[in-house]
This record gives sequence, structure tokens and C-alpha cells, in this order.
Amino acid sequence: MRRELAAAAMELFATKGYEATTVDEIAAAAGVARRTFFRHFRSKEEAIFPDHDDTLVRAEAVLNAAPAHEHPLDTVCRGIKEVMKMYAARPEISVQRYKLTREVPTLREAEIASVARYERLFTRYLLGHFDEHAHDDDANDDPLLAEVAASAVVTAHNHVLRRWLRAGGQGDVEAQLDHAFAIVRRTFGTGIGVGRYEPAPHTSPVPASVSSQGEVLVAVARTDAPLHEVMKTIEEALKNR
Repeated sequence: MRRELAAAAMELFATKGYEATTVDEIAAAAGVARRTFFRHFRSKEEAIFPDHDDTLVRAEAVLNAAPAHEHPLDTVCRGIKEVMKMYAARPEISVQRYKLTREVPTLREAEIASVARYERLFTRYLLGHFDEHAHDDDANDDPLLAEVAASAVVTAHNHVLRRWLRAGGQGDVEAQLDHAFAIVRRTFGTGIGVGRYEPAPHTSPVPASVSSQGEVLVAVARTDAPLHEVMKTIEEALKNR
């Protein structure tokens, strides 16, 4: 019913305009009573964003179920992808909603508030995964670093999302997201990881060794070595060939 009401609202907003559309008209278009509308939404403004609450729950579930070997920033990137999935599930509605939020300031403010909820969720998560040895100068910087990193992930996602919506919902948005996240990972990945990587005692801090044999590159790594460190070692070896 929430989706039906939201679809009815979007259609009326597109034809009559947001300000001219009433809750009674939305309810009638969906074939329900006014009180039914208010069981699902507190206002017609909320009908524009019917799925953010559920998407936030799914994003948090991604964080809670993260595998031990995964870098926390990668986990957050997977979490924000739940938002993209929400938009990509109904691209035509998403494009209409994007156009509408550009035209109506109150809807734009509501969208910004929704984005802030994701940023707070990811900030709390990253704050619990800092390596205290990575920035000994001032441990009080942890909240700042967590917030900046979380904001970077959300900003990268929103940049790609807006570009996809402006293109009418066309293109390989997942590949664009992965590219954007790779930039964030290279920029903000240092110093996050406490509690996720537990090196065995008395072992070398180098997670992998690489040797070149003709046209073949051979890598040797511990089974508990962080994947991103193994890949970094291989990439550096390839550059030096």
C-alpha cells in the first residue's frame, strides 16, 4: 500500500504539481480512504520517500553481517549500495522523484535529512574500527576521521546516483559506483581496521611476497592476510617490473 500511495502521489505531482496536490486526491487516486494514507505517511512529503526507512534497516544489516576479513570501508560501501538498489528497482519513479526534488525546496530538505541518517549510521560503524597506532598524534581525531570517511562514501554514492538520474536511469551504475568507491578507498582507507585484522604473533608484518618468473608473477601470502594488502603488494610488484 505504501508503494501504491507513493506511485499515485508521484503521478499527481507530475501532472498537477506538488503544491496543488492534496492528500485527499492522493488517497482517492490509490483507491483508499484519507485515514489509510495517514496510517502509512504523516504527510504528502513523506510519500515521496517511501522506502528510506526499510533501506536504512537493510544497510545496517549489511554492517552487522560483515565478514571478518572485509575492510570496514568496503563494508560501508556495500551498505550504501542498498540505497542505489532502492532507486534502481524503479528507475522511472526515481527519475521523476529526482526532478521533483530539484523543483520543491521542502522535498530537497527532506532528502538531505535522509542522507544525514545514512552518514550517522556509517560514522558510528567506522568509529569502532580505527587502528589506534595509525595516528598516534591525536586520538581525538577518530570521530573526525570516521565522519569524513563516512561522508566521502555517501558523497561518492550520491554523485554517481545524481549522474545516473540525470541520464534518465541509463548506464551501468554499479560499475560507476565501484569506480567511485575505489577512489574513496585509496583516499580514506588508511587507519581503519582495528578489530578486523588479527595478525598471528611473531609473524612478519608484510602480508605477501611476490616473485617474477619470466611472464609469470607468483604471490605468496598468509591465509589470514588482508586481501587489500595482498592486492597492494601485487600491484606494486607489477609497477616495478
